Amino acid sequence: MRHRPVIAGAALGLLLVVLLPATSFSQATPSVQVGTPAGAPVAAPPPAPPKPPAKPTPRWPDGKPILGAPPGEKGIWDSCCGNLSSADNNKTPPPFLPWAKMVYQDRLANQLEPHTRCKPSGGARQFVTPYGSELAEFRELQQIVIFDIGGPHTFRVIYLDGRPHPKDLTPSYYGHSIGRWEGDTLVVDTTGFNEKFWIDRAGTPHTEKLRFIERFTRTDHDTLKYEVTIDDPGAYSATWSPNAFTMTWDADEELFEYQCQQSNFAHELMVGTMQRVDRSTVIVP
Repeated sequence: MRHRPVIAGAALGLLLVVLLPATSFSQATPSVQVGTPAGAPVAAPPPAPPKPPAKPTPRWPDGKPILGAPPGEKGIWDSCCGNLSSADNNKTPPPFLPWAKMVYQDRLANQLEPHTRCKPSGGARQFVTPYGSELAEFRELQQIVIFDIGGPHTFRVIYLDGRPHPKDLTPSYYGHSIGRWEGDTLVVDTTGFNEKFWIDRAGTPHTEKLRFIERFTRTDHDTLKYEVTIDDPGAYSATWSPNAFTMTWDADEELFEYQCQQSNFAHELMVGTMQRVDRSTVIVP
């Protein structure tokens, strides 16, 4: 029995001898890559492979460009054109009338946007709604329907059958749109707007006199060039056009059910930077 403490002590000593080299080695592992001096720059990762070129513009059998998803495919256009009036998007400042410039500056400061209250958004604002837009072509009806996916269950119809604008239009959020082809570009002329929405995300003002011209050109499978011209003598001293915008094709996505109020993640924009806002009127600012 007197030998047990001796045996136990020997076993403990042997265990320490076995573990000590591993512990010492882990503590001595260098903090930098072996062979690289401390403080030396680390090599950058190799560049990503170049993106393959986009496929050519899809076309119908008669040669006209397909603006939406080609047969057998799914896809939507991502958002674009948030601010028509910004300095970045214009070679010269828009020709605001004095009252229109004041309204624009107030909207930039306070962000009281009707879209955040689930109101339809006409003009270029239709293409800034969340989750992109879907362009559905109904060739047998000679119509194109634009769905803004993150909108309040609304859509815009573009008539391609040669009809003129009605003479007794009732002003509405989307107005009345008629289109025609100029080569590979679809030119859309829209009038009959009301004043209850913003024509872009930043709050560029307009009146019921607005005539809004859009030009859609699908330059390749994945790119849609979007150009606008604003003719509104009630808000501007001359017709003007910002620089062209670009929408990018988002393949394999499609329209889905969107409940605006339930899915409203921008509720703070209902009051902007103000503490409160008067909602006693039925007229949307």
